[in-house]
This record gives sequence, structure tokens and C-alpha cells, in this order.
Amino acid sequence: MLHQITILEALFLGLIQGFTEWLPVSSSGHLVIFQALLDVSVPAEFDIVIMAGTIAALILYFRAKIQFIILGVLSGERKAINYALLIILSGIPTGIIGFAGRQFFKSLFGQPVGVSILIIITGIFLFIASMQKNPAGQITAKKALLIGVAQGIATAPGISRSGATIGAGIILGIKPRDAAEFSFLIGIPAMIVASVLTFMEEPVSGSGFAPLMVAIIAAFIAGYASIGFFMKILQENRLYYFAIYCVVAGTMYAILTHLLGY
Repeated sequence: MLHQITILEALFLGLIQGFTEWLPVSSSGHLVIFQALLDVSVPAEFDIVIMAGTIAALILYFRAKIQFIILGVLSGERKAINYALLIILSGIPTGIIGFAGRQFFKSLFGQPVGVSILIIITGIFLFIASMQKNPAGQITAKKALLIGVAQGIATAPGISRSGATIGAGIILGIKPRDAAEFSFLIGIPAMIVASVLTFMEEPVSGSGFAPLMVAIIAAFIAGYASIGFFMKILQENRLYYFAIYCVVAGTMYAILTHLLGY
């Protein structure tokens, strides 16, 4: 059952979720940290369900690409079918890892210091990815599977989903923009499944419905803005900005949450 929080708290958490969801900094990790720092107590289900707002923002932003895939599959266009198959293929390891480690990953939501350390690990991984020189390869079945593995591991709060998948794609030699686009598109089915299953297991109580809706709307607005922002940074080959941020922020969060006794 979702804990009751105020409208203002829900608005703030929704903005944090939305803006950080598509940036390679771990939105779930930031929600865990900010809840600890602000002494706001909501369960992991709240964080997962408000992803609905960021999913809607992603679908709107990439509507042309999604339309191309859907119409292409229906008309039998080979390129669209191949891309759709790569998305499905990536979802296999994601689903296996996500379901197998679901309870473990869920338990991490109550460990801010541990989450801070995982944010630092995300930063180190982004540094490695940013060091790759002019990757220009295409997405293959093998690469899609490995990116799916990265997405499954990123179920853990503190490990950025976009950072893990885009970073893995770049390390595997895929063009940064192509890696980002693929990362975002494979995130749609994965996040929809996670949100729906969580909502079914932990339905919203009447007292918590309004704050949840505020958080979802805030996440949608902030999420849409963050996608364009990130794509511009990525196009300028400045992924290392987020690597630096994750290492610095993760270290700071670890110290602060430790001092607060978490």
C-alpha cells in the first residue's frame, strides 16, 4: 500500500523521477536518496508506478520512430521487422534478470548508502564508455542481448538504466545516438511491464491517489524535457559530464546518508 505523502512532496519526487529517468544518473537511485534526505517515507512501488509519466513522455518524443516500427511491421517492411525483433530479443535477458532478482533489487530501495555506491559505479562505467573512440557499428542480435543484460542489471536502484544500456551499446561499438535511441525504445516495454505488475501487486489507496497523479504528471513534463536535453549532450560527445556527476553526487550522497544514520 502506498504511504500518504503531501501534494508538494509528490510534485517534487515526480520532477526528480521525470528529469533523471532518461539521464544516465539513475532516477530510482535519486528518489531513494532524496526520500532519505527529506525524510519522506514511500515504498518502492511509488517510485516504479510513477514511471508511467516518463513512459508517456518517451512515447511522445519518439512517436515518429515508434510509428515507423509499428506500420513497418504491419506492412512487412524488413528493416522495421528486424528492429522490432532486436527490441524483443533484448527484453529476454532483461525479463530473466529482473524477475529472478526482483526481491533483492527491491530491498535496495531501503539502503541509501548502498544506492549511493551504485551511483558511483554508474559513473565509472560511463567514464569507460565515454573513452570509446568514434564507435560507428550497427545493432546486432548479440549486441541487443548484451544490452538487454545491462538493462536487467539496471533494475537495481543506483544503476542507471539509460546509462547501463547506452554505455553498453557504445562500448559494443554502436553509434551513440543509435545506442541512445535503442536504449529508450527497449525501455518502453520493460518499464510498462514493471509499472503494471507493481500497480497490480500494490494498488493505490484512495488517500494516496491524488499525490500519485501529481507525481505522474510532473514526471511526464520533466521527462519530456530531459530527453531532448540528453540527446543534445550525447550528440556533442559529452557523456563524461554525467560520469563526473555520478561519481561526485554518489560520493556526496553516501557521506550525507551515512551521517544521517541510514
